[in-house]
Amino acid sequence: MRSAEALLLTPGAGGGADHRTLVDIDNALSGRLPVRRHDFAYRRAGRRTPPRAPSVVAELVGDLPLIAAELGVSPGGLVIGGRSFGGRVCSMAVADGARAAGLVLLSYPLHPPDRPERLRTEHFSRVSAPCLFVSGTRDPFATPDELGEHTQAIRGPVTLRFIDGARHDPSSAAARRAVVEHVGDWLDALGA
Repeated sequence: MRSAEALLLTPGAGGGADHRTLVDIDNALSGRLPVRRHDFAYRRAGRRTPPRAPSVVAELVGDLPLIAAELGVSPGGLVIGGRSFGGRVCSMAVADGARAAGLVLLSYPLHPPDRPERLRTEHFSRVSAPCLFVSGTRDPFATPDELGEHTQAIRGPVTLRFIDGARHDPSSAAARRAVVEHVGDWLDALGA
């Protein structure tokens, strides 16, 4: 049995499941394994600003078994993640005990821009799932050095991939292709 049976992707705080990077990943990988792009309840209700992360984490923890059942996979066979806030929520859910085959964390918001002292890493030491971080080298939410330093707290295997010159939202087609390639290669190594 494959360790990665399906991929669940969630958007950043102000975006939706139709974000072009998530759509590109879905289009590229859905022939290999089931891919679900998932909006959180606040987005489905038409709001752009999320509630505090813990309430979204609790929502996701409750949704994961249902999503796995809809995709026809075991809850532990889901690789979960997403862009920025969505990836952070997924990592917090896994730290709180949600089952996942791995985490795909795109443009992880390690800290607010220009506020490196306000780290969003307190849960990292409780993450033991394999993790992929894909980030631009010019992302103001996390530099490559900062990610390299702070992801050492994660107990599971960590893979870091950087897209030269990209910012928080990889806008060029080439940068988005690089994100897709990194995710696909990592899933191959994970056993998708």
